Amino acid sequence: MRKSIDGLAAIVQQNFQLNPFENSLFLFCGKRRDRMKALYWEGDGFVLLYKRLEGGNFQWPMNPEAVRAITPQEFRWLLERAYQ
Repeated sequence: MRKSIDGLAAIVQQNFQLNPFENSLFLFCGKRRDRMKALYWEGDGFVLLYKRLEGGNFQWPMNPEAVRAITPQEFRWLLERAYQ
């Protein structure tokens, strides 16, 4: 979770062969699953969101096969709720 905007954009490009400048939201989670960063291109610059839970952790995919696209509503739920 030490990466900033440029580092996260590089991960999106190099590791996943995706374009960070497209209309997509990219989510990153730390090993303890209590911190999450979200990277979004807004047309004229990046938005970086960071959330740290004080209790509980995020449900997060543990392997590439479990990764999937989420809806805007599911993203709101992810930001609003922590799973024990």
